[in-house]
Amino acid sequence: MAQEPTNSVGRFLDHIGRMTIAGIEEVGNGGVMVAESLYWLIFGHRMKQPVRMNAVIQQMMDIGITAIPIIAMLGGAISVTLAIQGIYTLRIFGAESHVTAGLAFIVVREFAPMITGILVAGRSGSALAARIGTMKINQEIDALKVMGINPVRYLVAPPLIAMLIMVPCLTIMSASVGLFMAGVYINVELGISLAAYLDQIIDILKVEDVFQGLGKSCIYAVEIAVIGVVNGASVRGGAEGVGKATTQSVVQAISAIIVTAMIVVILSTL
Repeated sequence: MAQEPTNSVGRFLDHIGRMTIAGIEEVGNGGVMVAESLYWLIFGHRMKQPVRMNAVIQQMMDIGITAIPIIAMLGGAISVTLAIQGIYTLRIFGAESHVTAGLAFIVVREFAPMITGILVAGRSGSALAARIGTMKINQEIDALKVMGINPVRYLVAPPLIAMLIMVPCLTIMSASVGLFMAGVYINVELGISLAAYLDQIIDILKVEDVFQGLGKSCIYAVEIAVIGVVNGASVRGGAEGVGKATTQSVVQAISAIIVTAMIVVILSTL
């Protein structure tokens, strides 16, 4: 048995080492779950254990359809706020009519996928962690194994597939609503018609900008699903453990989304 370090520096380094190993282990577990989910999605029919489409559709309803009002509201509110701040800043230089360019890029490439990912992480990622954590405490996951049902196929693949479908769709909706609401404000504030505003958006945005936002949303979807499942599967200590895992999944998912957005922006500017 390893001897515990006695001084404060040793204990600190030991704590950092244990946290690093635990983090690497969680990343590895997440990667394995994604690979297994894709395996069951592709080869499940051949093994007569397909991914349940009813469960996928139910997850799509929970993740996507029920989230439309809050995502539309926040997407529009944030875009209008960006338009207000953009006009206020550009007015210093007498260039407030050029606010459309910056608004189009930042909404489509950054804010629409990020806000959508954060909201989905808070709504659906936490619910996924709580559900799987509760099932683990009640030994329902062990019961699935006893019945010959693969837990990854049954519990992980449906929400992962639903996330990959619905998060990009919600991102498109958020960007559309946000740009429309910002256009309404710009029309009132600067007198630019919605038709002229739309023409400017079409001229400024390229297909690559749209695909960059959608690509980010797909990465966020995988992160939210994997983090929720990993935290739910690691629950210990009853109901209190479920609460901790749920909170931890939300914090980790939002942190992962923001760090991923930063990394993608840095890589896209190289």
